[in-house]
Amino acid sequence: MHVILVNGSPHPHGCTYTALEAVASTLREGGIETSFFQVGTKPLAGCIDCRTCAKTGRCVFDDKVNEFVDLAEQADGFVFGSPVHYAAASGGMTCFMDRSFFSSMLSGRSVFRLKPGAAVVSARRSGTTATLDQLNKYMTWGEMPVVSSRYWNMVHGHSPDEVRRDLEGMQIMRTLGRNMAWLLACLEAGRKMEIPRPELEKWVATNFIR
Repeated sequence: MHVILVNGSPHPHGCTYTALEAVASTLREGGIETSFFQVGTKPLAGCIDCRTCAKTGRCVFDDKVNEFVDLAEQADGFVFGSPVHYAAASGGMTCFMDRSFFSSMLSGRSVFRLKPGAAVVSARRSGTTATLDQLNKYMTWGEMPVVSSRYWNMVHGHSPDEVRRDLEGMQIMRTLGRNMAWLLACLEAGRKMEIPRPELEKWVATNFIR
C-alpha cells in the first residue's frame, strides 16, 4: 500500500515537511510505502470552470495538477499538508486542491473516492483550525474517509527545529500515521474478503434559486 504526502508549502524542507515526515516515518514503520509530492513554487492557476476535464479526463492547464492526479490514481491514501497563510491554506495549495478534486470528479476518474485522507497544517501561531477545516472539506466532498489523530492535525513553530520541539504536535503526527496505517490495513482486509464498494449514485445537483 502506498500513501502520497502532498507538501503545499513553497519550502520543500520547512515546517510543513517536518510534520509530514513525522507522519510518513510512522506509516513506513507500519509497512506502508510513502512518497512526497511537492506542489512547488511555479504559478498555479485556479479553476476557471471551463469543464474541459469532463471531455478529456484532464485539466486544461497541464501542470502539477495533472501530474498529481495521474499518480493519485494508483495511490491508496493521502496526507495533504499546508502552511497557514492568513488563516487559510497557501494560495498555491488552494488552487492545487480546487483543480485536483474538481477535475478528478468531473472527468469521472474519481481517483480519491473511498481512499483515506488526512490534512496537516503548520503555523507559527494561529489560524490552524480554519485551515484544517478548509482542507478537510475537499476530502468530505470527495467521499474520502477522513483520518483523525488524538487532537487536531496541527503543529506550531517558525522553523523545522521549533516544530520538532512541539512535542504534542509531533505526537499528533505519529498518532495520525498509526491511525492511517491501521485503516489501510482494514480496507485491505475488506478487499480480500471481497466486501463490495458502496454504490455510486449519479450526481444530483440542485440549485437554491429556481
